Amino acid sequence: MPLGTFDRTPPPFFKQGTSAVTKLLFFSGLAVLLMVADVRFQVTQPLRAVVAMALYPVQWLAMRPLVIAEMSAEYMQERDAAQAQARELQLQLLGQAKRAGEVEQLALENRQLRELLNLRERLSGPSVAAEVLYDAADPYSRKVIIDKGLAQGIKETSPVMDEQGILGQVTQVLPFTSEVTLLIDRDHAIPVLNTRTGARGVAYGETGGAPLLELRYMATNADIEEGDLLSTSGVDGVYPPGVPVAKVVKVERRADTVFARILCEPLGRAQGARHVMVLDPLSDKLPPRPVIEKPQPIVTHKGGRR
Repeated sequence: MPLGTFDRTPPPFFKQGTSAVTKLLFFSGLAVLLMVADVRFQVTQPLRAVVAMALYPVQWLAMRPLVIAEMSAEYMQERDAAQAQARELQLQLLGQAKRAGEVEQLALENRQLRELLNLRERLSGPSVAAEVLYDAADPYSRKVIIDKGLAQGIKETSPVMDEQGILGQVTQVLPFTSEVTLLIDRDHAIPVLNTRTGARGVAYGETGGAPLLELRYMATNADIEEGDLLSTSGVDGVYPPGVPVAKVVKVERRADTVFARILCEPLGRAQGARHVMVLDPLSDKLPPRPVIEKPQPIVTHKGGRR
């Protein structure tokens, strides 16, 4: 078959229909038309809404990892911030509690100091204000150490009191500190006077270890009742008269003994005193004891002594 007789048209399998250029121009014009129609007449808005609704679940699921990561990061940041704020507030609360305690302590000390100053104005003799440093190391005694000593003119046997009443007396004086034996010490005794009846007695530290005094050697029929106030009698030459000492809290009258058992509560803060007043002992104000002269021997007329 001659070459000129061949059919040069492509077989049906390779036929492409409309050319690519034609398709490009058609779809470009269609796109421009749709854009103009969408801008002017919103013709694609319903279709866009339908597509957006159909794609919303897919978008929601695709955004979940990002949203969870952001929420986790925000939660961690807020947790750290909340913990830091809680620690800061706790520190502030502790500081405020400490300041509140200091304010209460200072208010208590100011009140006690004012009462001591008022007491000092009522006292006729000289006195020295002191502060309790610590309790004595001996667990079997009731003694405290104050911050005044020989340098401040403190003397042994000086009475010590707070704004409520007698606390004890100075039993040892050092250059800058002194030891005070409290009324409730078992080896201490103080003469007292019942302000209601005028009866005198001697109060001793309670041997049972309780912060009480025991008024000893009072007859079972003595006129003494619970609530009676005891003050210093001044007969010992140490304590000035009329200073409050204790209040009777218990009276036991038993038939098998001639003496009543009388327990008294000290009015001064025998436990927990902070600021005290040290007075000069009453013996410094008393006149000296008279000197008793020895009797002269009697000489007889014979020159002998009788």
